[in-house]
Amino acid sequence: MLKVLVVRFSSIGDIILTTPVVRCLSMQLEVEVHYLTKAGFRILLEQNPYIDRIHTIEKGTGEVLLQLKHERFDYVLDLHHNLRTFILKQRLGRPATSFHKINLQKWLKVNLHVDVLPKRHIVDRYMDTVAHLGVLNDGAGLDYFIPDRDTQWASEYLEELGIREHICISVGAAHETKCLTARQMITLCRQIEVSVLLLGGTAELEKARAITEHAGPHVHNLCGMLTLNQSAACIAAARLVVSHDTGVMHMAAALKKPLISVWGNTIPEFGMSPYFGDTQVWERRFEHPGLACRPCSKIGFESCPKGHFRCIKDLPIDEIADTVNQKLLD
Repeated sequence: MLKVLVVRFSSIGDIILTTPVVRCLSMQLEVEVHYLTKAGFRILLEQNPYIDRIHTIEKGTGEVLLQLKHERFDYVLDLHHNLRTFILKQRLGRPATSFHKINLQKWLKVNLHVDVLPKRHIVDRYMDTVAHLGVLNDGAGLDYFIPDRDTQWASEYLEELGIREHICISVGAAHETKCLTARQMITLCRQIEVSVLLLGGTAELEKARAITEHAGPHVHNLCGMLTLNQSAACIAAARLVVSHDTGVMHMAAALKKPLISVWGNTIPEFGMSPYFGDTQVWERRFEHPGLACRPCSKIGFESCPKGHFRCIKDLPIDEIADTVNQKLLD
């Protein structure tokens, strides 16, 4: 039996996007799969039946280096590919493959608006790391396994609130230039015809409070209140999800939920769009494709470098609301 170490330290969406590699490895080979990540993201992987052992770090790989050396892995799959993982691979001294981060292609697109981006999703680039083992993409999409206790919690919580059907909306993202403004989200939520659950962390709490204060009693602020698995359980029970380019979007894709993705300064062409594999799932994307300054970054900023923030402020909020309500009629 082979023993393989998969390495991805962060973040929520990126880790979820590695799950096809883990599943295909486990299903197609006689293999023991280990996964190395940051301790804060362990919860994303604990229920995954295709992972045999999870290793975590708080700050550095030195915390687990001796433990990992003792495992004598046959292969290391570097799905993070940075200086830290380069050093780790050197110290482990085991055969390793790394995924291609296309940093040069992204730099050319952002800084010179030269488009040489590969027409391939990041999942396919992750899968390249196991091609030499004969492992193929099975087309089943992403995985997210929710503990039964969290599914039960969501059911009881929604029943307590008297919510019979709802949608989930992600309030924030890692960078503000990816996000609808509070005013836009108030306008959107006011037009939604079912209950709305606002999802996010403590960083989005004040923004979510402003939205719930002005958008109506059908909007419920859950930001900073839930674990990742509880958020996933709310998504799994939802009729539809509206998300920025963030972890909630990839959770929804893994759970095969109808999805509206909203794009600000980043673009789907970077290879991080919702991924469903071969499964047919309803999806709509809203972005400003004709804006000359977009993308202004491969990740994002805290404020618009140009000062106008048109990539977000020009988005048709009424059309997004109409799209949600029309889908709810299906």
